[in-house]
Amino acid sequence: MSGTSLDGIDAALIETDGEGVARPIAFRGEAYSDVARAELAEATRIALTYDKPRLSPPMIAATELVTRTHTLAVAKLLRDAGVAAADVDVIGLHGQTVAHRPDRGWTWQLGDGAALAAATGITTVADFRSADVAAGGQGAPLLPVYHAALVAGLERPVAVLNLGGVGNITFVGADGTLVAFDTGPANGLIDSWVEELTGARYDAGGALAAGGRVDESVLTAMLDNPFFDAPPPKSLDRSDFTIQPARGLGAADGAATLTAFTAETVALALRQLPERPRRLLVVGGGRHNATMLAMIAERCGIAAEAGDSLGWNGDGVEAEGFAYMAVRTLKNLPISFPGTTGVPAAMAGGVIHRA
Repeated sequence: MSGTSLDGIDAALIETDGEGVARPIAFRGEAYSDVARAELAEATRIALTYDKPRLSPPMIAATELVTRTHTLAVAKLLRDAGVAAADVDVIGLHGQTVAHRPDRGWTWQLGDGAALAAATGITTVADFRSADVAAGGQGAPLLPVYHAALVAGLERPVAVLNLGGVGNITFVGADGTLVAFDTGPANGLIDSWVEELTGARYDAGGALAAGGRVDESVLTAMLDNPFFDAPPPKSLDRSDFTIQPARGLGAADGAATLTAFTAETVALALRQLPERPRRLLVVGGGRHNATMLAMIAERCGIAAEAGDSLGWNGDGVEAEGFAYMAVRTLKNLPISFPGTTGVPAAMAGGVIHRA
């Protein structure tokens, strides 16, 4: 899994039948180099200027970069785990999202599944989102089917909040009802702000935001967006929001305001769920931001619990989820549902590339 934060690749090795909870075996995070990050950021900028995906030379180069780095991540993960490629049944390749435009009928993740299968000798499932979008769905979020498996033994209703570049929430009702949607920017705007003003990649632990003051007028202006009133299911591209409203603030005040923005979007999302969850379990990089979790708890009136407290690897849940979905694809089981992406009926997804 390589997310919109452009920070690197998360690779997880699991054992699963695609139905019950997976057994995690190994995990590895592989950071992108500064050069790779810059190339992918430029590919994202270019992709957003297109009216539909097309493989121009810079996009071809970026696809090769993504495929090459994912191949290395797989090799290193298997080496660390002491597992031979021949013993792995399938790879789930999410790829690198450069543009997500379901309103225009497309979503674009870079990564060559056939090339990865050839390089590793392991059957690879890729392009998980396109079939959903083609059927009229949002193509996101896709993790709810895995979140539901993770919380199967917990008292419900329960919600899982994933804080990546963009945030998304999964609600699992007492009867198993699944409702999911993107909540708004999570780490994406904060990362952009911190990098522009300080040169750091992110606000480590939320320390910068903790020393700042929330500008309520800027926060109110940012919340005045029709996305938050739209009923779910709904999804976002990281570029749908920018740091522009915070310009003019100091580094710490801007970080505090953007962090509060993330917290308020979660509060708005909770109001759109069928009922209030008993617990809010947090996964993804944002759970490392203590200031963000404190703001979410304060503004939502519910404790924001890191999923790690249940024995989960909060950094690995997304990567595990796409491995889980790859198995579901091999078994022709659905990965998206009316309540999660808005498709008319539960449907399978992903394209299989045989080794």
